[in-house]
Amino acid sequence: MGSIAMTDVFADIAAAPDVPEVGAFFDLDGTMLHGFTPAAHARHRIRRREATIGELLGVVEAAVRYRLGRMEFDRLMVRAAGYLRGSRLDELEALGEQLFHSSIRARLHLDMTDIVRAHLDRGHTVVLSSSALTIHAAPVARALNIPHLICNHFAVDDAGRVTGGIVEPIIWGARKADAATAFSADHGVDLELSYFYADGDEDVALMRAVGNPRPVNPRPGMAAAAARSGWPVLRINGRRGRRLRIGLNTSRG
Repeated sequence: MGSIAMTDVFADIAAAPDVPEVGAFFDLDGTMLHGFTPAAHARHRIRRREATIGELLGVVEAAVRYRLGRMEFDRLMVRAAGYLRGSRLDELEALGEQLFHSSIRARLHLDMTDIVRAHLDRGHTVVLSSSALTIHAAPVARALNIPHLICNHFAVDDAGRVTGGIVEPIIWGARKADAATAFSADHGVDLELSYFYADGDEDVALMRAVGNPRPVNPRPGMAAAAARSGWPVLRINGRRGRRLRIGLNTSRG
């Protein structure tokens, strides 16, 4: 089908039924914003000299191995969590909120925040569906008034400290599609009426599960699937800014 104009995106949402049975699922990194939310946390640890040389080398090695297809996402997540073993979850959550306002909010794509608002205005069930951890995803959901969040969680001990593990099943790829399907069954969402906005190759499974797939600046695997299936592709022009649109939550920061 090729690219779809932003005016047509909003016209399509306006024509959709104004009922909560319509779901609108949004990926986070690379879709809602430019770049990756964990990078802000990594830069903070480097600036504060909290990251050891071994950690930095380990992160670089893991990232390279993952990009080359030599490390599964699950192992990458567990390795990253291991570096935070012993940290208090509430302190990590507070830091995540701080980093959102100082580093991440300015990277949000304003076109995508407008799309979120359009779905909220229609009374759709809006979900931030991401493989990120809560410390990175939850501040974005709060700022955009997105009421539902599907993401990964640190495993914690009885004292609220990170154990170095991730709660299973780890949300990624087909398991993200499974989580969205389970969420829809629990919340009365009809996937055939629903939308999914994402850029990554790993999200093709969920894209196929919804009636209104919307690849956003798709990476090669997603772009190929879109071309084969005739999915309309959104090309976001990169408008970004610290100030969010009126009607979204701008009370913090």
